[in-house]
Amino acid sequence: MIAGDHRAAFRPAQGEIPTTPGVYRFSDRHGRVLYIGKAKNLRARLANYFQPMHALMPRTQRMLTLAAKLDWTVVATDTESLVLEHTWITEYKPPFNVQFKDDKTYPYLAVTLREDAPRLIITRNEKIRGARYFGPYPKVWALRETTALLQQAFPIRTCNDADYKRAMDSGRPCLAGQIGRCNGPCSGKITVEAHRERVEELVAFLAGGDTSHLKQLQHAMRDAAAEQRYEDAARLRDQVQAVEHVLEKNAIVLGLDVELDVFGLKSDELSAAAHQFIIRGGRIRGERSWIVDVELDDSPGTLLEQVIQSAYDDGHEAPARILVSTMPADLSALEEALRANRPRRGKVRIQVPERGDKAQLMNRALLNAGENLLRHKLKRAADITARTDALAELQEGLDMGEAPLRIECIDVSHLQGTGVVASLVVFEDGLPAKGAYRKYRIEQTTDDTDSIYQVVSRRAAQLNAAAEAGEPPSGRYRDRPQLLIVDGGAPQVAAAQRALSEAGITDIALCGVAKRLEELWLPDDPFPVILPRTSESLFLVQRIRDEAHRFAITFQRQRRSSAISSQLSEIPGLGPKRVQALLKHFGSVARLRAASPEEIASAPGVGDQLAEQIHRHVHAPAAGKLVGGESAETSEEDGE
Repeated sequence: MIAGDHRAAFRPAQGEIPTTPGVYRFSDRHGRVLYIGKAKNLRARLANYFQPMHALMPRTQRMLTLAAKLDWTVVATDTESLVLEHTWITEYKPPFNVQFKDDKTYPYLAVTLREDAPRLIITRNEKIRGARYFGPYPKVWALRETTALLQQAFPIRTCNDADYKRAMDSGRPCLAGQIGRCNGPCSGKITVEAHRERVEELVAFLAGGDTSHLKQLQHAMRDAAAEQRYEDAARLRDQVQAVEHVLEKNAIVLGLDVELDVFGLKSDELSAAAHQFIIRGGRIRGERSWIVDVELDDSPGTLLEQVIQSAYDDGHEAPARILVSTMPADLSALEEALRANRPRRGKVRIQVPERGDKAQLMNRALLNAGENLLRHKLKRAADITARTDALAELQEGLDMGEAPLRIECIDVSHLQGTGVVASLVVFEDGLPAKGAYRKYRIEQTTDDTDSIYQVVSRRAAQLNAAAEAGEPPSGRYRDRPQLLIVDGGAPQVAAAQRALSEAGITDIALCGVAKRLEELWLPDDPFPVILPRTSESLFLVQRIRDEAHRFAITFQRQRRSSAISSQLSEIPGLGPKRVQALLKHFGSVARLRAASPEEIASAPGVGDQLAEQIHRHVHAPAAGKLVGGESAETSEEDGE
């Protein structure tokens, strides 16, 4: 059955679909929900799914080939559609929807206020009745350390419920109280009412960084010292230091009255990571992070919209202000949905910080998101089972006779057509073999395809020379790969194939990877190979391509920096150290050229006379190479 006939079985009549906001569901023949989406205009949105198949995204094509039923529910507003969509995605977990998930279960600090003598505990259970929660926190070891300091600063009950009940019934201190480890009413040192007051001080401190307790302790410590009660003064001193240590660990980032959440998002073609900072009382009171596999039509705004909704599930209340790295896809509807979960129905404002402390805090959130994404990718890459699956999937997808245990990838880098270089990276058994990496200088070339042709020709000559010499495999550059990847589409693959054919090499598989859709192009094939978006094989190909790009960019920048420094060093009185200081001061050669002699003279170690010489040199006709190119060099391969 062709795709058009298949969709005709569940395609509604055009006039049957309403033009109002709503939520729609695609299901398979077994009733399993495949995809849930929302729309401001259901008729206009659903019409997109019934275009010719070749015009749809690969992921959408796969979903529609499985679909057998389409349903929709009409709602009154865009906000209702947003809330209903998220509710159904959470309930049905459709396989073709993005599912943001915590990369771990985070611990909380909880004060069990429902008990007669509340305790401060570390827990991952978010449903303790009557408890006041603080967090979540990313590292449990740091939380244990903080809890010990808080117990010292605010001495409250630590014993378990059974020991507490036994002590209160018998009138004898609990075991922890007898050895000085419990300061609850069960120890016999404090009444239930006084203990409750101490707990309330602890809650106020955790909730907003209330420093009144610290001031009281400092005042009591000084009074005890003045009255020569040195043991009491020493005990109070220890409590003061404990409070100060907790404050240091949770440094103020904003004003004491500031309450907001910060969401930073980092993504690439296959994965995304979001990191949340929870700011209460101007301090970071908790953190969370999420990891998700990204599909083709998932924009950063859509991803942030979904992670923000996930963050406030299960009764978590949104603050009045939320900072984001990218504006969510449907801002007004999301703000209205978040407002509904606030008890006083206060407004929620979402914005992107542009300057000041809040922008710095956003940079920290983005940095954490980037590190979480990197850890996720490295963990996935280190999994031997995943690597084995990736190589097997790649062998099948490219119709190879053997698994590509050695893969080489070539990428070309240049700056506006000048300073052309290329990189070759090697992966063996799915892991980088950095000792076999190589760099190429390209003297003359017409375009990227010609550069690819030159590099593959030189690589092919090396392989042929090694074969003629009968060299055994050694894990070095001369070893023969099973697969060669070039960065680019059909034109780049054709150029590489021409180079291999001219060298008489027919036993190495070849493909190109296109950036936008992560398609794999094979020689003489008009249609690309599209690997599943969540497959280990596509993850491996992307990682190899990104590594080749990184290596080429690094080499290009090194050559350019060396050429620039060499040219500036030609100026009398300007040595290597002054050149580096000058470039660091201005940040780039373009800014140096745009600077006046007076501005150049303000740089460290540069006087008026030297500044005039630098200004004349960088504006001389031959100095155009400082911005757009670099001096010519003999083409060679490093390490050979």
